[in-house]
Amino acid sequence: MALPEFSMRQLLEAGVHYGHQTARWNPRMGEYIYGDRNGIHIIDLTQTVPLLDQALKVVRDTVAKGGRILFVGTKRQAQKPVAEAAEKCAQYYMNHRWLGGTLTNWKTISASIQRLKQIDEVLAAGAEGLTKKERLNMERDQAKLQASLGGIREMGGVPDLLFIIDVGKEDLAILEANKLGIPVVAVVDTNCSPKGVSHVIPGNDDAARAIALYCDLIARAALDGMSAQLGAAGVDLGALEAAPVEEAAAAEA
Repeated sequence: MALPEFSMRQLLEAGVHYGHQTARWNPRMGEYIYGDRNGIHIIDLTQTVPLLDQALKVVRDTVAKGGRILFVGTKRQAQKPVAEAAEKCAQYYMNHRWLGGTLTNWKTISASIQRLKQIDEVLAAGAEGLTKKERLNMERDQAKLQASLGGIREMGGVPDLLFIIDVGKEDLAILEANKLGIPVVAVVDTNCSPKGVSHVIPGNDDAARAIALYCDLIARAALDGMSAQLGAAGVDLGALEAAPVEEAAAAEA
C-alpha cells in the first residue's frame, strides 16, 4: 500500500474551496484565503493540497508506530462518514457529542465504558431476574452510552492523534488535546480559528462531499500506516490476504 493520492480536481469537485460568507470570516484564516466570489470566501487550494498531504503523512506515521487515531465529528453531516471511516481503518471515533473530560478525565470515561460493557453482557444473556421496567431502563442506558462511547469503547487509553471536522464545534476536544500535548489534525474553514491545531487542512467543513473525501483519505492513510506496522513486525501481508481463502478451501475439502 501507499499514501492515498488525491488531485486538485477532486478537491474542487467536492467543494473544498468554498468558505463562508466574507462577513463571517476569521482573520486568522486570512493567509489561506485566495479571494472572494459573490460574497463567499474562496480557499486557496494550492495551500490545501500540500497541507492535506502533510496531514495524511502524520496520520500514517502515527499508526505505523502503533498509535491510535480518534476521529471527531459531531455535526449531523459528519456523524456517519466519521464513524464509517474510523471503523474502516480500525481506529476510534466520537460522533454524537463530545463529553467534557473525554481526554483529560479518562478514568471517569473508562468507568462509563465498563458500565456499557456490563450492560451489554447482562442484556446479551437475556437479562434474567430483571423486571420489565428494570430491563427497559437498562436498555435506555445502553442506547445513551452506546451513542456517546461506542466509538471509543475499545480505545483503552487516550489517543495519540485527533482528526477533527469543524474546529468551531469541537473546540472542547481541541482544548483537552492541547492540555495533554496530543497533536490535532483538523479541517479549518474560513469562519474558524486554527489556534490549537497542529496540522491545519484549510477547507470547507460543511459540504457532505468534502467531509466524505477528508474521512476517506484519512482512513486510507491510517490503513497504509497499519500495513507499514505489520511489515515492520515481519508479517507477510501477501500471506495474510491469502490465508482466509486457503482456510475456506481446506474447510470445504
